[in-house]
Amino acid sequence: MDLGIQNVSKAFGATAALRDVSLSIETGELVALLGPSGSGKTTLLRLIAGLETPSAGAVFFGDEEASRRSVQERQVGFVFQHYALFRHMTVLENVAFGLTIRPRHSRPSKQEIERRALELISLVQLSGLESRYPQQLSGGQRQRVALARAMAIEPKVLLLDEPFGALDAQVRKDLRHWLLEIHARTRYTTLFVTHDQEEALELANRVVVMNEGQIVQIGTPDEVYDRPAVPFVHRFIGESSELPVRVEKGQIWFDDCPTGLASDRAGAGLLFFRPHQVEIAPEGSRCLEARVIGSRRLAGTRRLELLVGQSNRHVEIDVPLEHPVAQKQVVFFRPKVWTLFPTGDKEQARPETVGARLVFPRSAAGGSLRHYEPSVS
Repeated sequence: MDLGIQNVSKAFGATAALRDVSLSIETGELVALLGPSGSGKTTLLRLIAGLETPSAGAVFFGDEEASRRSVQERQVGFVFQHYALFRHMTVLENVAFGLTIRPRHSRPSKQEIERRALELISLVQLSGLESRYPQQLSGGQRQRVALARAMAIEPKVLLLDEPFGALDAQVRKDLRHWLLEIHARTRYTTLFVTHDQEEALELANRVVVMNEGQIVQIGTPDEVYDRPAVPFVHRFIGESSELPVRVEKGQIWFDDCPTGLASDRAGAGLLFFRPHQVEIAPEGSRCLEARVIGSRRLAGTRRLELLVGQSNRHVEIDVPLEHPVAQKQVVFFRPKVWTLFPTGDKEQARPETVGARLVFPRSAAGGSLRHYEPSVS
């Protein structure tokens, strides 16, 4: 089932939870709504389910506008963070519940309900636990029951609201792999809410990044990580450092020092780079000079905390675990992959490729950015 969100807004009193949100999801997609708390993710999910009514705009299931449909008529499967299982019902009874409360004319026979429920229990790998009650299950098992119950009604759309948020890290990781397998077999149109960027990047076909009630970028996991459309996305997804810079005569400067990076723009900007996308440079070359203020092991690398330039801007970079630079007080480095967001200028600049491979996506918010991957000799 295709799902369409058209210019939807939602206000609770004077508070705008969603502001003119539009989104199209194709049949069989697995889409993540990613953003900080209060960004509007769960409100959008509840509007799709029919648990809330939009202040403006419309929700479409296929070509049909769904505003007048009840929750039951929308045939949506909803999985909550805290399971919402019936404590007095067994696993089998929980999974079968949605079928047992159907109107008589559309309700399957008792034998068919049991057959479907047992089939789903097997699908979520809980065979043999049909007679247990929720309190006899682990957190991961309860969430599997909740998903089986949501799928029992053969939903047109499956909605997951922070489905793994109440579980510990290892269980979440296991269930993510399991959810991908389930989706590959069922191909339900699925929309899930998360604030966990790793979860979104691992699971989703596309990621919808939200902030303050608006969509700020839509793209594949690679697109939102490698080509963030606005500074918020670069800060929110992955780890990054940023420096206020200016561009003069084709060169990017920080604190009146050349960085060794080139641009065709003029004026102020924000330079973003990720800790693992830098290289150590020789002293005296055009690069960034920094003072080491901290060093810590980070899995197979070492993370250096640095103060850069006269203004002592804090950044972090990664170096090999035994790299000698980690023992020094001063290091020299330059980003190998970086993004420059112009500031104070809404006009779109032409891209250039001076000693670099350039990717130039359009901003979802209507601005522009330039993303360089300089070739290093």
